[in-house]
Amino acid sequence: MSWIALLLIGVAVADLAHSIRPLPLVNGCTGAVVAVWLGLLAGLTGIGDLVALAVIAVLVLLWKHTVTRAFGRGPAWVPLLVLGGGLVLGVFTSAWAGTADGLLGDWLDAVRVPALHGLSPDRSLLLLAVFLVQLSTGNVLVRLVLEATGTNNPTLGSQPDPDPSLSLKGGRLLGPMERVVIVGLGLAGHLTAASIVIAAKGLLRFPELQSKREQIWIHRLTEYFLVGSFVSWLVALGSLALLAR
Repeated sequence: MSWIALLLIGVAVADLAHSIRPLPLVNGCTGAVVAVWLGLLAGLTGIGDLVALAVIAVLVLLWKHTVTRAFGRGPAWVPLLVLGGGLVLGVFTSAWAGTADGLLGDWLDAVRVPALHGLSPDRSLLLLAVFLVQLSTGNVLVRLVLEATGTNNPTLGSQPDPDPSLSLKGGRLLGPMERVVIVGLGLAGHLTAASIVIAAKGLLRFPELQSKREQIWIHRLTEYFLVGSFVSWLVALGSLALLAR
């Protein structure tokens, strides 16, 4: 699973960098370099691993390029295909991945943090990847699915003078927080408690869904909320499925 972890880390770092400053080429290169650097740090220096690191770097750059095009009115399904194809390829080739160790393994053996005691380098890479994905890539995936399905924010560009109270910007912050909480509860063995997070988000959005606007607006807003929320939850649950392997 080390190759999958490095791919996700590269993608997540590129997305996080883009959220700070939108420089697609620079951000894509940053994600690719971090993924390759971590792979080398983890001692993945065999022939197969080096080929995989090169493929991962290309996929990270391709992800950033296609995401930028998708948000510029390009096809939103292309980056989803790139990431999905990369993950499928990682799953089918995971048997040939080397065992992570190297300097990363030495550091984990020497660190005095109780939570990291006995943690293997492969597991640590996967945990890092899962955590980073929740922060920014989850939001990117939600937006891509909304664009691909035509479930756009009904408060944007739908009328000449939109009501500022209907702006749905809070999800950009709420989404990462809820995904991190869901993953944390899952790792702690309390996945059923995640229903509290889901219920809380529903309560936060309830005033927006009870808007006094026309019913067609409420229907579009409800669809937007449901699709976005379920994709966000699937990102968190899919991450937990990776950690369960």
